[in-house]
Amino acid sequence: MKPPVQLALRVFFRRIEIRHPQRLQEPGPLLVAANHPNTLMDPLLVAANRRRSQLFFLAKSTFFQNPVSRWFFERSNCIPVYRRQDVESGDANITPAQLAELNEKAFGRSYDHLGRGGLLMIFPEGTSVAERRLRPLKTGAARIALGAEARHDFRLGLRILPIGLNYSASTRFRSDVLINPAEPIQVADYAAQYKQDPDAAADALTEELRRRLEDHLVVTRDDAEDALVRQVEDTFGDYLVPDHDEGSPYEEFQLTRTLLQAVAWFERHQPAHLDELRQRVTDYAAELRRLRLSDEALQRSGAGRGRLERGLLTTLKVVLGFPVYLYGAVNNYVPYIIPSLVAKRATKDVEFIAPLMMVTGMFTFGLLYPLQIWLVHRLTHSAWLTVLYALSLPVTGFYALHYWNELTLRLQRLRVLRLFRQHQGTAEAVLRQRATILRLLGEARTAYVTAQTAGSAN
Repeated sequence: MKPPVQLALRVFFRRIEIRHPQRLQEPGPLLVAANHPNTLMDPLLVAANRRRSQLFFLAKSTFFQNPVSRWFFERSNCIPVYRRQDVESGDANITPAQLAELNEKAFGRSYDHLGRGGLLMIFPEGTSVAERRLRPLKTGAARIALGAEARHDFRLGLRILPIGLNYSASTRFRSDVLINPAEPIQVADYAAQYKQDPDAAADALTEELRRRLEDHLVVTRDDAEDALVRQVEDTFGDYLVPDHDEGSPYEEFQLTRTLLQAVAWFERHQPAHLDELRQRVTDYAAELRRLRLSDEALQRSGAGRGRLERGLLTTLKVVLGFPVYLYGAVNNYVPYIIPSLVAKRATKDVEFIAPLMMVTGMFTFGLLYPLQIWLVHRLTHSAWLTVLYALSLPVTGFYALHYWNELTLRLQRLRVLRLFRQHQGTAEAVLRQRATILRLLGEARTAYVTAQTAGSAN
């Protein structure tokens, strides 16, 4: 299943960037520990980008209760673990006494696998939540690692590889993801502490794991901070860092981390400035939503010299591109829209939307593309036309998506121009709001950079 999953991931995500890719290819024995914001997508991203040595996974026992899912997970190298909350909620029909026994077996299977030089992936948060922060880590990953090493008198050579998974928008098709592995942790370094106090060693190893994960993640403190930083980076990122590379998820990761550090600095030193900026950004976003505009459309509304020429060129692109868009939309609409409909009806949990869309899309495109190609061949009886049609399907499908996004932006620009003609006062008020935010951001950037420079000099 690896090749189709790799293809599906490349289609679903616009960009997949792997920092320090050699770390992802570390040989076993290796315990891979990652944050868990996107359910099934998280293990797929890691496993599909390893060139060798299959990964095994620890998965919660509720996935094994259904006969179909049990068949799939057992054949996908998954080891069930039984969580206390599943027992207490009645999701697993076992007693607390049986819980410990079953998990001992899971730990034993993990020890055996790692002892054979295998690779095991675990999500130490214990649950999947679509938010940009790291939840408290359970000690299970550390206990498994220390237990496996203790079996071999700490000569196994086991390492823990922390991986930060950073999604630009975890539920959106054609979004970006940064796979950010940290330096592996040598489990044998905790041998002396483990022999004195196994619990203290597990706590210390878990704390080191938490620190390395946080160093490779975007970590916001709460939803309010996350909303502010997202709004600033999405709307004014180019202004704050004019030369930053929009094509690199790692550059976006660095920008977000810098913004979070700046927010924390302003909370300590200039809270009034931060409060004003937060209120201005919130009001500006609300006004754009009310007017059904985007900041990009407002910024690139065609004002200035060459407006007529740009308008004619835009019209020409729309007219000439429409037949290709229509062809791509007609041939791709059904397999494209079904995954979205299935995901929305199947779950209310945002963490499951993206993997459901991708898995469903693998079936819809995998079934409908061959059916469409077969029908064309039956109708034309031409091998060349059939081959050309098959090649045109994905190309025009992506073009149709691009055309629709560009058309939406152009319609918003026209709405901006109409706003200036019909409600000039409202349009000028929005522009003043934007100018005020840019001024506040400029002042904030100057103050923060000056403070950081002075701190470095001291």
